[in-house]
Amino acid sequence: MKNLKLWEEYTRESLHLSILLTGGIGYIGSHAAASLIEAGYDVVLFDNLSNSDASVHNRLEKITNKKISFVEGDIRDFELISKTLNQYKIEAVMHFAGLKAVGESVQNPLRYYDNNVGGSMSLIRAMQENNIKKIVFSSSATVYGVPQYLPIDESHPLSAINPYGRTKIYIEEILADLAISDPDWKIMSLRYFNPIGAHDSGLIGESPKAVPNNLMPYIIKVAKGELAKVNVYGDDYQTPDGTGVRDYIHVMDLVEGHMAALLFLNNHSGFHAINLGTGNGYSVKEIIDTFSKVTHTKVPYEIVGRRDGDVAISYASVDHAKKLLGWQAKRDLKEMCLSAWKVMSSSK
Repeated sequence: MKNLKLWEEYTRESLHLSILLTGGIGYIGSHAAASLIEAGYDVVLFDNLSNSDASVHNRLEKITNKKISFVEGDIRDFELISKTLNQYKIEAVMHFAGLKAVGESVQNPLRYYDNNVGGSMSLIRAMQENNIKKIVFSSSATVYGVPQYLPIDESHPLSAINPYGRTKIYIEEILADLAISDPDWKIMSLRYFNPIGAHDSGLIGESPKAVPNNLMPYIIKVAKGELAKVNVYGDDYQTPDGTGVRDYIHVMDLVEGHMAALLFLNNHSGFHAINLGTGNGYSVKEIIDTFSKVTHTKVPYEIVGRRDGDVAISYASVDHAKKLLGWQAKRDLKEMCLSAWKVMSSSK
């Protein structure tokens, strides 16, 4: 359910505002596009399709009943990103583009630093050249590393334990330094916890090209018979059922948080970092059991050894988001599971 008061504000603010979405064909970016267009924003999608499907563009046009501008390109291409910003008279950027597989980042750190940090530098320089100084950045709870206390608030020390997380820290530091150097910049870094779920239309969702790294799309592939079973990494943690606990948030709540962040930046300059989560933790077994119950499917799983770097429990303090943005998550775990299943159960 939408926060109706905030939605009215989104709609009032949206008139004639043109926003570039880097990674706009991807999972979070496409859902943001659908909500932004519904609220009346002009949206331009920019994506290199390295981990996304061009058909999402057509599906977004079907959802919104509008033609949507799409530029295929890489944010490391400074000339192209600068040209796009100028051509479409962009006034703000939502920056979703980036590689995000933790294991892959450990195996190939240079690729992650080049793509995530180098790409962000290219984008920021192009924005500065075109005098565009409003950006909402897609960060991650991985910046916190192993939790020193719970719930994790924005004052928690930053200490990523893998190259992916460190790229997010480095980009945040670049943005924070930029805001100090020029008070005209308006920057929001949103630290996601674990987005799952999909758009109500069933036309877009989380559909990774390769074997999924994230729990929900993996569960769905097992439920569809495409994979044999879900590996549950450890059942001996100090949690209610022994499996790891994470803060899962519905992707539509997440993108509404982005829109609230955009409103906030209208009247606030400088660099700001805010958690986006529910403030609740769900265990791996709880996710599997809830999914099986609400979708009436069987999801075989096997307990295997713990993975290096995994923590027992991680969930957000969401007080800051509620206070500064007037936003909080509304959708429950059942909605997350059902919406995700609606998309992927109908896909080939």
